[in-house]
Amino acid sequence: MTESDEDEDYSLLLAQTDKNEIQGILKTLNAKLEDLNTCNDLILKHGFALQQSLSEIENLETVPDAVTKIQNVNEKATLFRMTSNAVINACRDYLQLAQTQGLKWMKMIQHEHEQRLHLEEMVEQLAKQHSLLERAAKGASAISPGIHSDGDEFYDTEEETGSDFVLTIPPKGQVQSVCVTNQCEDNESDSECKASSASESPTHSTNAEKDNKSLVPVKNRRLTVPEKPNYSLNLWSIMKNCIGKELTKIPMPVNFSEPLSTLQRLTEEYEYSDLLDKAAQCSDSCEQMAYVAAYTVSAYATTSNRTGKPFNPLLGETYECDRTDDYGWRCLSEQVSHHPPMLAQHCEGRGWICWQEFTMSSKFRGKYLQIIPLGIAHLLFPASGNHYTWRKVTTFVHNIIVGKLWVDHSGEMEIVNHHTEDKCHLRFIPYSYFSWEVPRQVTGVVTDHEGNAKFVLQGTWDNKMESARVLNSHGSVKGKPLLETSTPKTIWRRQFPGPEYEKMYNFTVLACQLNEPEEGVAPTDSRVRPDQRLMEDGAWDEANRIKVQLEEKQRQVHRKKEEAEEAATEELPYQGYEPIWFAKETDEITGNPVHKFKGEYWKCKENQDWSRCPDIYL
Repeated sequence: MTESDEDEDYSLLLAQTDKNEIQGILKTLNAKLEDLNTCNDLILKHGFALQQSLSEIENLETVPDAVTKIQNVNEKATLFRMTSNAVINACRDYLQLAQTQGLKWMKMIQHEHEQRLHLEEMVEQLAKQHSLLERAAKGASAISPGIHSDGDEFYDTEEETGSDFVLTIPPKGQVQSVCVTNQCEDNESDSECKASSASESPTHSTNAEKDNKSLVPVKNRRLTVPEKPNYSLNLWSIMKNCIGKELTKIPMPVNFSEPLSTLQRLTEEYEYSDLLDKAAQCSDSCEQMAYVAAYTVSAYATTSNRTGKPFNPLLGETYECDRTDDYGWRCLSEQVSHHPPMLAQHCEGRGWICWQEFTMSSKFRGKYLQIIPLGIAHLLFPASGNHYTWRKVTTFVHNIIVGKLWVDHSGEMEIVNHHTEDKCHLRFIPYSYFSWEVPRQVTGVVTDHEGNAKFVLQGTWDNKMESARVLNSHGSVKGKPLLETSTPKTIWRRQFPGPEYEKMYNFTVLACQLNEPEEGVAPTDSRVRPDQRLMEDGAWDEANRIKVQLEEKQRQVHRKKEEAEEAATEELPYQGYEPIWFAKETDEITGNPVHKFKGEYWKCKENQDWSRCPDIYL
């Protein structure tokens, strides 16, 4: 069973549980209401009998008959009083039950109202798409010209929650559920994270820190990019060109992209690098782990409103980003493989070094596109020797065919400190139409080498993360250990761009600066890529034309490589493609081959020696 199928089963199970609970409550309320109806009938019956007895007393003529009648009236009055008490008790029970469930029902009704609005929006989008496709199909014989003609083909390069919540702890291979309760008082331990500043430096200094100490003035950078033009898109022209083609050669114009490459998009993950700066100053390894976990979650924040596809890098394409003057880090990325597409990245910051390989597998599920990252990310704090690794969770892109695109992330992420054997288990909860919980929720727990919970984490991957220190463990609730924690502290909060950035591909300020032209970069840098630059400038027709030429040039290089491989089978000398700035080595942690930074790029940039760079652009 796939992960997505399990998510759907979980949603259906949750919906069925809610349905059974509601049916049980309604059954109880109906029983209470029947009791009220029965009591009402009895009051009417006994009230009529009492009234009749009182009328008989008024018509009495002799005293002996009066005594008998008065006794009868007393009996009728007693029955009436008992029935009235029964009505009062039944009304009280009904009112108490209704009030208890009222708030919950209001929340459910609000959730259903929001889901209805969401479904109405989807239906409206679906109707618009169907109408557009019908018009395109009717005019297939004489399609009106859009921004592309039918003969043009475009080939892409291969490619706030409550204080109580439940999370899972995997102690030594097992998964254990716990219930967490927050204390009102904040009892932090003595080993708190020290305040970091640009003037402070930890015991070990990286090259990025040395550059930062030289008091280089902060560079003035742009704050915006040209707004996205409102070009119409001829869907029928694109779909017609897909028929009979290989998946890797499906025409893909820049209309579906954003003017950034995957190399640049991955560099954008360091927008909240201050979390790593704070982590580098922590003396408590478990507290440091909490900041590292918050950093891994922050990398997904921009995907909540960014659905544009980044440009797939060409083989040998690079991207440098030197932000030592403001962020305190510098990063280099290179596309090191074409089959399969893979990039390598190395970043040096204030007291930390991060590197990773990124590749992925994708599966089209009909309703959505499933993207499974395959690389491993490494983070090293040289001063303490703490070495962390983790894998990214699965990403789902919904409404691929019709409707408005939206992105979700779900799955389990385990962050391991290989120096202390501390672990952090994060759970990205999948979005569900049947749940009224906060969407995009992330929960987690930090455990030491003995499996004891030290910190609990909660929040959402698109907004903020909170951390709370575990103080005590008290028994269990429904078989789940109960953890007593300090008051949660917000350790990461997303900085949202202004509303004007919606017209700029929903970029953040950092994203706007990633593709800013810069002198002295390598000739293979993504900033120099012509089709991407043309798209940013709004010349989409020309960008699509250049994109075809670039990809055709890459295919020619690939064909020559295949011919060289064939020659190698005839015992002729042949050497495959070798990355320029990264070298394949054996990973000390995983034992798998991995591309690691050679450390030569920044020296070559200083000397402006780009002789080893291949010619990949036009």
